[in-house]
Amino acid sequence: MIKASLVAGAIAMAATAVSAAQCITSQNAFGGYKQGLAREAQAAGIGQRGMQALSGAKLSGITWRFESRPSSQTGTLQADPGQFLAKRSGSSAQAFINAAKRKKANNPNTFASIERAYGVPAGILATIWGLETSWGGYLGATPIVGGAVTLASYCRRHPRFESHAIAALQLVDRGVITAATKGGPSGELGHMQFLAGNWIRYGVDGNGDGKADPYSAVDALASAANMLARNGWRAGQPYGEGTHNFNVLNVWNDSGNYLRAIVYSAQRVDG
Repeated sequence: MIKASLVAGAIAMAATAVSAAQCITSQNAFGGYKQGLAREAQAAGIGQRGMQALSGAKLSGITWRFESRPSSQTGTLQADPGQFLAKRSGSSAQAFINAAKRKKANNPNTFASIERAYGVPAGILATIWGLETSWGGYLGATPIVGGAVTLASYCRRHPRFESHAIAALQLVDRGVITAATKGGPSGELGHMQFLAGNWIRYGVDGNGDGKADPYSAVDALASAANMLARNGWRAGQPYGEGTHNFNVLNVWNDSGNYLRAIVYSAQRVDG
């Protein structure tokens, strides 16, 4: 998921109280960026475990390469939602949709409970789950802290994503992740690939075990629904392109290709 949001107000205020970390355009400057970020992290109250994770964080080569080639992110060949689903899943659009339908059919109580609580239908959640991690089959191979800090350091992304880097350190402090936990190249984590700051803001306990865990599928699905609901999702309303709910989906991912693919699949899963 590549949609930034505000994290805690304390982080933002703390960042203004110290010298802000300067963004970089050279990989060789990564160590200096980490020093600046460390000052901000300390001012934000990051504890020993989080600071150690930052100290040990290495620049993510795949993140840097991805950000250095913006054209690789346009998806111009995937404007058709069916093509997008096929490209993303490595099979066919119909195969992806059939798999999402099976997830819905195999977990009726979970999806029904989440829709009652947040108003977000199963098709939307099952589709996002499949697009993000192939329904939990692949959670990423990039150290989350390293990916988040690398993304925040890159001038094209800084400072929009710096709060998420500090949030990743908070998650280490809280024991939600470790310094070695792996996820997406931009620091995404768990079944739904939340950015760290978004997990802190929207993560909920969906299965009733007393904790919000992004590596619990139920918690992750409920948290995604919570994120959409808190950003204005209207229960029982259409979500096709041009509707209010389609615009709400933008909080999840601001790629039009991605959003059209969500709708294309979800309408068929729920239909």
